[in-house]
Amino acid sequence: MVKEGLDTEKEERGTEKGMDEGELQKEVQLEAELKIEFCHSEPGRQLNYIHGSDLFGYVGIEAVLDQMRNKTMKVGFDFNIIVVGQSGLGKSTLVNTLFKSKVSRKSCSPEYEAKISKTVKLQKISHVIEEKGVKMKLTVIDTPGFGDQINNDNCWEPIIKYVNEQYEKYLREELNVNRKRRIPDNRVHCCIYFLPATGHRLRSIDIEFMKRLGRIVSIVPVIAKADTLTIEERQEFKERIRQDLASNGISVYPQKEYDEDPQERIINDRIRENIPFAVVGTDKEHQVNGNKVLGRKTKWGIIEVENVEHCEFAYLRDLVIRSHLQDLKDVTHNIHYETYRMQRLNEIMSYFKLLYKIPPVIT
Repeated sequence: MVKEGLDTEKEERGTEKGMDEGELQKEVQLEAELKIEFCHSEPGRQLNYIHGSDLFGYVGIEAVLDQMRNKTMKVGFDFNIIVVGQSGLGKSTLVNTLFKSKVSRKSCSPEYEAKISKTVKLQKISHVIEEKGVKMKLTVIDTPGFGDQINNDNCWEPIIKYVNEQYEKYLREELNVNRKRRIPDNRVHCCIYFLPATGHRLRSIDIEFMKRLGRIVSIVPVIAKADTLTIEERQEFKERIRQDLASNGISVYPQKEYDEDPQERIINDRIRENIPFAVVGTDKEHQVNGNKVLGRKTKWGIIEVENVEHCEFAYLRDLVIRSHLQDLKDVTHNIHYETYRMQRLNEIMSYFKLLYKIPPVIT
């Protein structure tokens, strides 16, 4: 292909300048040498000059994608979500439906349990899910007792404490002189917050929780057991919730300020228009038109969980797993964790300045 390009260029220049083939060959060779010399002297600008097929032929840069894929398939990756909401909203069932596995605290014994206050406990379940050679260590943190008391003041504090503790553990590993090559990632990548299908507006506990947690973790609100609402009631409820989120300055995932390009903004705008997702969870299969579907059987018929005309579970699944899982991890690392990290490093620096009486830098 390079030779064909040179032959075409020779013919064009020969016609324009009346040069013979030998002179034209020397000119093309000189230009190539100048390009190479320019690339060595201006390495930061060489992309404006040389493409993969110019001069040197195929480079193979895209092979890095295979390398990344092979490494991910070999070591796997971590994904940690916390589910928050009062009892009876179907949190465990929805998580099992989401990952099509028995990964909730009601499906297996928790490996970690901490009773942080009289009202809220944290229970953590880890489960390795493998699909088509890709391994994911999924950790689900449940919060039984949240919002179940008569007085729910500060019931979010144990959850905030847990999230920050995971950031602190990761930071200490980073600052360790003999740190591991691959730091275990226990940071919370996503919080699924369950709203009861009241049909009214956000409660004060919902507003306070999302306002406080939204600063340190990505929150995805969902309307639980949405099949208790009619389609009209559901749409009106969703609109009221969006109004309450906006009027209270609550930031839920995906945030507009984190959109990286116009195409991503278009995709995320569609997601934002549907938040909060009205969902139904179940692990029961039923026959519908000769096909097995996940659904809830009622006296009016079967509510198909993955049918977007029945509920918005598919939108939640696509966001959390199929389209934005890596982005959730990136936002956690680059935004939420980095904010915590800078705050802690500033605190450490301030402590040592006071301890050793280091004078301020004069500029």
